[in-house]
Amino acid sequence: MVIKVYTASSSGSTSIKKHQQDVVTFLRANKIEYEECDIAANEANRKWMRENVPEESRPATGNPLPPQIFNESNYCGNYDAFFEAREDNAVYAFLGLTAPPGSKEAMALLKKAQQ
Repeated sequence: MVIKVYTASSSGSTSIKKHQQDVVTFLRANKIEYEECDIAANEANRKWMRENVPEESRPATGNPLPPQIFNESNYCGNYDAFFEAREDNAVYAFLGLTAPPGSKEAMALLKKAQQ
């Protein structure tokens, strides 16, 4: 399974750029395989991302903004959901992946199972 992060290479928003970099840096640092899909340079990527973000996750007005995160074609969430999962040590679950043994998330799951 490959995590797909939909980003915009030519975003004028520093907030969007920071959020995209934050997600990609985390995935790279944790050796999580991912593919970056640029919606600014590739119309097919932009169309696919916009069509596959679920209605309940879309903004009230306008289109979903990057970064948007998918596990193959399964929607994981946007930056806010990613950030919340990271704060809760639950990024692997958020991504639909099994936490590697010894990770904070795996240890927390093991502790919870033993209770």
